[in-house]
Amino acid sequence: MRKLMTATAVLALSATMLAACSGGGDKDNTKDTANTEPTKTETATTTDEGTKTDATAQPSAEDELLNKKITISIYYPLPDQVENRKLEDDKIRRFNEKYPNVTIEKSDWHYNVNEIGVKMAANEAPTFFNTFATEAKFLIERGWAADITDLWNKYEFKDQINPTLQNQFIIDGKVYGVVQKGYSTSTVVNKKLLDAKNVAIPSYDWTWDDMLKTAKAAADPGKGVSGIALMGKGNESGWNWTNFLFEAGGQIINTEGGKVKAAFNSEAGVKALQLYEQLRWDANAIPKDWALGWGDAVGAFSQGRTAMVVAGAEGPLEQALNQGGMKPEDVLTYPMPAAEAGGKHYGILGGDYLVINPNASKEEQEMAFRYITFDYFTDDWLVSVEKDIQARKAEGKYFIPPQMNYFKEDSDYGKKANAIFNKYDNVYKYAAESNALLDGQPEAQYNTQDYYAEMTNVVQQVFSKKGVDHKAKLDEAAKIMQEKFYDKIEVK
Repeated sequence: MRKLMTATAVLALSATMLAACSGGGDKDNTKDTANTEPTKTETATTTDEGTKTDATAQPSAEDELLNKKITISIYYPLPDQVENRKLEDDKIRRFNEKYPNVTIEKSDWHYNVNEIGVKMAANEAPTFFNTFATEAKFLIERGWAADITDLWNKYEFKDQINPTLQNQFIIDGKVYGVVQKGYSTSTVVNKKLLDAKNVAIPSYDWTWDDMLKTAKAAADPGKGVSGIALMGKGNESGWNWTNFLFEAGGQIINTEGGKVKAAFNSEAGVKALQLYEQLRWDANAIPKDWALGWGDAVGAFSQGRTAMVVAGAEGPLEQALNQGGMKPEDVLTYPMPAAEAGGKHYGILGGDYLVINPNASKEEQEMAFRYITFDYFTDDWLVSVEKDIQARKAEGKYFIPPQMNYFKEDSDYGKKANAIFNKYDNVYKYAAESNALLDGQPEAQYNTQDYYAEMTNVVQQVFSKKGVDHKAKLDEAAKIMQEKFYDKIEVK
């Protein structure tokens, strides 16, 4: 669940080092030119647009960190993310040209809420690791995210970072993570599958009724093809469902008088569960084996076994185009459907973040911060990513930009990136009409993963038995969340 706040997402540059995400997960998530990113102590030039350039070949001798042998372990893309690994390897090469005193170890551990505590206790977590927008308070309260406020305040480009995304990891004025990219949860549609069954392509300004009709018409249970692969296991099931809660006008929690109260057991919550019941029992539109996690649902989409999947768009697009052999014209990215005509197309606003290990030394933390931001706002990255796009084209592969990026959407740097993207037909292009309708809602910052787990139990009951009492099930889940978690929280 990469997977944050109300904002309209835009097509922009991929920060290549991610994975949802995120949600994102998403989730998630080289070349011959050296990067000479300036530090606070070196003499470097910056273009009028604020882009870092190659003013010096090496950092200044005044940089004390150059005189120390430092080892950092980094978040490294998953084995199936071949192209992203190539980009990361190129970044490592260029980083070591500037910092030859740094040993970089590639970590094969990707953030898991059920594993982070063990990793921290055993001092096995990497120097920095990926996480999601939901995790800020969770990590901070347990002391598992380093306070990098001083490093952030010295960072020359901090004011050009997308504030909508970055603010999720700024708590009480202190900074605990760096944004990589973001998204507003979307519905990704297999147009080729719809065309094969003569199913009308819905408008981007679609509704729940449109989704229901499309899913029912596209489903072919006898052939193992579903109309929509809603996630039915793992916390991602509760995350999937929460998009519909938001569309119906609901919220996860309310905060009043310093107290946190469960709010998802509302009329909006009942409406969202009713839609799930219709998709499952009336339309017979979800997979017969509905116990799908994120990877299962996205995999089914890339294999042509479902017409729609709900996720941050980047992950399904990457798998469908680069692993499933689909073509860009066959894959459409929709906003989430509005509950009713004229309603908001709310999707969970999620993102991918990098958090520095508080157990690392100060030198390791600073070098990790430099690595994280190494390619941000650089001409070198633009050169590197264009070479990557060209290499992918030669291999018949596609480059998938994120919907939202780490930089402000109206920046000159973004315009430079888009100018590169527009040159190539193997860069996926999000429809402007679709992007204009995206409307993100932030996830709750209190025990969000616990809430997702509880809602997964409710979703599974709806999928398992027709006619369950939706309000009663929501009330049971809300009671558990209230007594086990929310009653113990005091909002400052």
